[in-house]
Amino acid sequence: MAEVILRRLVKNFDVVPAVDEVSLQIPDGEFLVLLGPSGCGKSTILRLIAGLEDVTSGEILIDGNLINFVDPTRRNLAMVFQNYALYPHMTVYKNVAFPLETAKMSRNEIKNAVNRAAEMLEITDFLERLPEQLSGGQRQRVALARAIVRQPKVFLMDEPLSNLDAKLRLQTRIELMSLHERLGITTIYVTHDQVEAMTMGNRIAVLHDGRLQQVGTPTEVYDSPANKFVATFMGAPPMNLIDGTLEQSELDWVFSREGYRLIVDCKKMSIREDVLAFSKGPVSLGVRPEDMRLVSTKSGGLPGIVRFLEPIGSDLFVTVDVGTHSLQVRLPPKTPVSMGEHIRMEFDLSKTHIFNRSEENLQVIRSGAE
Repeated sequence: MAEVILRRLVKNFDVVPAVDEVSLQIPDGEFLVLLGPSGCGKSTILRLIAGLEDVTSGEILIDGNLINFVDPTRRNLAMVFQNYALYPHMTVYKNVAFPLETAKMSRNEIKNAVNRAAEMLEITDFLERLPEQLSGGQRQRVALARAIVRQPKVFLMDEPLSNLDAKLRLQTRIELMSLHERLGITTIYVTHDQVEAMTMGNRIAVLHDGRLQQVGTPTEVYDSPANKFVATFMGAPPMNLIDGTLEQSELDWVFSREGYRLIVDCKKMSIREDVLAFSKGPVSLGVRPEDMRLVSTKSGGLPGIVRFLEPIGSDLFVTVDVGTHSLQVRLPPKTPVSMGEHIRMEFDLSKTHIFNRSEENLQVIRSGAE
């Protein structure tokens, strides 16, 4: 096991930065998820750590040792790929044993190590089969077994579940979490699937256009997104954003737009008043679908028109037009509401956010001078 540190890591492809000044500290034994859309740089970071790509600038340290120029075979890391990367002409046993044979271990040591890994991942019955005779889930277990037998300092996992169907993905996700709990090996896991990130990671590092946007526990990243990108990337449906203006009245700070005014409660919304003063003018109000509720059309609230209903059994998702915005509201399944109806909505202020012109969440800004 090992601590992994990335210091101002940069990787350029034809001058364009795929990874742009990324710094991370991953403690010994942590399960860190790199999350972001395709092309954000998350897989490139994994390949830089593994030594499959050369670093343009910055440092990679494992257990305090700089490994930028260490040969990939000497880094003692194990990588699990999206496409499993199994040798089609080799049996499962041979695939799992291959890295140990390359390391010149004795036949008996190899046999014991392969059998232990096979038993752990419940693939003992498949050891004499070829990869083509296995299901996708079984192949993924073989790839994991091959990584485990090396007893690596760090696991690097590049979207290992993306080729599995939904049911098998859930099952394998649980198996991976159980495996990490037993082995305690530092794991860096790449995915674009926020459900995987939320359920598996001790922490999540959100990336966009090669830049690190936010690092925190799943709860921190979901409840207190650092900026608009994180707010709209996390959550299904994503956070609603409503454009308006932040201004100061005689007594209060007010968010306003045509037909609606919301008094900003600094205490409930966890926003410093000096931060509000520096954010005066155009802003966006952010609120998640589950933190909205319908109110009587006579009692104020944000007005809108119901355009679409999506009953999914446990919830009713309602699409509401508010001017040029389309908002998603998550309601109990039998809420009496119909398409074309004029409604009004209120928000849970303790879970409502304001984003400034720089797209930063005012909650996370500590002083107005920042």
